Amino acid sequence: LQLVETGGGSVPAGGSLRLSCSASGATSTSYCMGWFRQALGKEREAVATLDVDGTTNYADSVNGRFTVTQDNTLHTLNLQMNNLKPEDTAMYYCAAVRFWRCPARVDQYRFWGQGTQVTVSS
Repeated sequence: LQLVETGGGSVPAGGSLRLSCSASGATSTSYCMGWFRQALGKEREAVATLDVDGTTNYADSVNGRFTVTQDNTLHTLNLQMNNLKPEDTAMYYCAAVRFWRCPARVDQYRFWGQGTQVTVSS
């Protein structure tokens, strides 16, 4: 499974960005997928995940501001980010694992994209 993220950029605080993750090389319906981020000097953390049955989970820090969706072809995972804050600045990664429910541990995800940078200025 290959994952490619697009849509990062620089925005002022309060702005919005939409990230997309294009999946190819496998039947993505069998994969849990999610968005993760890693800020400088910090560990990679889960932002939003989407189970195979459509259940979503969000980090407390983004709940109510970010929304994860999957398009009808099941080949693209999107992350709509609204009301962005400077603390959202990080490299954002798309990841997947062939399991019906997304695991809690970051190291349990097998497939990763190259990442896309999001920078929010105050």
